[in-house]
Amino acid sequence: MSTTLQFNFATRPLVPFAHDYPHGATEPWHSHDCAQLLHALSGVVRVETEQGYWVVPPSRGVWLPAGTRHRFQVTGHVAARTLFIDPFARADLPSVCQVVQISDLLRELIISSLTLPESYAAGSREERIYELILDEIRVMTVLPFNLPEPASAALLALCRQIQDEPGKMWSTALAAGLLNISERTLLRHFRQQTGLAFSEWVRRARLMEALSRLAQGQSVLRVALDLGYESHSAFSAMFRRTLGVSPGDYFHQNRSSDGSALSNA
Repeated sequence: MSTTLQFNFATRPLVPFAHDYPHGATEPWHSHDCAQLLHALSGVVRVETEQGYWVVPPSRGVWLPAGTRHRFQVTGHVAARTLFIDPFARADLPSVCQVVQISDLLRELIISSLTLPESYAAGSREERIYELILDEIRVMTVLPFNLPEPASAALLALCRQIQDEPGKMWSTALAAGLLNISERTLLRHFRQQTGLAFSEWVRRARLMEALSRLAQGQSVLRVALDLGYESHSAFSAMFRRTLGVSPGDYFHQNRSSDGSALSNA
């Protein structure tokens, strides 16, 4: 089922919204006539579109251009702070779906916007906050937390199998053998259809699965072994290279005592 939500931007360029989701909550397929920035203060959000899916770790965000059909599922307690944005508010807003870094400044601006009135005077503090939010959205850093889906049925089936068995040793030889094609053909078609090397796609799939499992409270060692890493340290090294901190530190520093995000957004 698909629903389309509409918002009134007659008096302001964006509409802020706060909602908390329990573990396992879902939203069905729907779309908006405006752009959307969903910021997860805590928990992990998996957003699926018709082009692929994105995993939003705590303290990050996902940008969805106007008209993008999507659905999502949450892992852990998710405190979501969302901006619904007039697609004509700025000419250079992002035009594609992407997971983004939410700066400390943007996070505080999003929180502040929840208390702003719908109408405001020109040159007022309220107007400056709204305009500064739009400025910050234009310079958000894009993060590699998406899994683009290939167009061909054969490659798509392979991707689904990798997601179902992320701990398997997915070599190019194994994948090519399953499709009865050469490794060179697999690598060429995979990059053409996803924009990623096969090995990078597998690594991202494992990282996204790891984020969901860690958000559920599974131990780092269990997650590492289940996802095919030889040791806790090998998995932690991959995690640190991608996110800049160890798995334990990442989830610790992005929670406060009530489950909300802290620093390092």
